[in-house]
Amino acid sequence: MSYLDVGTGQVVANAAESERASFIKRTYVHLAGAIGVFAIIETLLLRSGVADSFMAMLSGSRWSWLIVLGAFMLVSTVANNWAHSGISREKQYMGLGLFVVAEAIIFMPLIYMALARDPSGTLLQNAAVVTVALVAGLTFTAFSTKINFSFMGRALMLGGFVAMGMIVASMLFGFSLGLWFSGAMILFAGASVLYSTSNIIHEYHTEQHVAASLSLFSSVGLLFWYILQFMMSMGGDD
Repeated sequence: MSYLDVGTGQVVANAAESERASFIKRTYVHLAGAIGVFAIIETLLLRSGVADSFMAMLSGSRWSWLIVLGAFMLVSTVANNWAHSGISREKQYMGLGLFVVAEAIIFMPLIYMALARDPSGTLLQNAAVVTVALVAGLTFTAFSTKINFSFMGRALMLGGFVAMGMIVASMLFGFSLGLWFSGAMILFAGASVLYSTSNIIHEYHTEQHVAASLSLFSSVGLLFWYILQFMMSMGGDD
């Protein structure tokens, strides 16, 4: 997958060392900012009572979650396109902001259930710690080996379609995907983090730090989702 966008700087791999370092720093600063805003929005949604209403809406019909998931996919596509805009920096930030809000909404039911199971928040904290540890390890791998993992793009795309098909089927036919699926998706999400990190080093342009941070935020979010779900399933909760 190529992120070449005319007028947005040169490819990071071909840039001077100082430019590469600046791009990587900006990307991770934006990633940290996105995670911080996500946490704030999520907290507001949970404390304001929006999460209670949202859960009640989802429990009303099995089609409700499918509609929410479809809307999330549509919004994510729009946000990603905006973030990769080579025309307007403001549009790039709008894309990142839109995706963070959408991610906070899609995470709401899972975090709601995790807090209902463990009001102390220990479960969430443990999932966050494991996620950070895995991301750190994968980031070290990408930076230390300097291997371009862009070849993983097609396999990840295919795996994503298969996973989505299974998720939709489970919603339609009412069966649980279970612990094994969460475990497999942790591996998939880990590969996605490695792929996104590699693209930050090799594929993006030096002025595409907003798009790069969105990609990495999406991959880290996916990893956190399935680690949390795995931990909940380990305790007998699907």
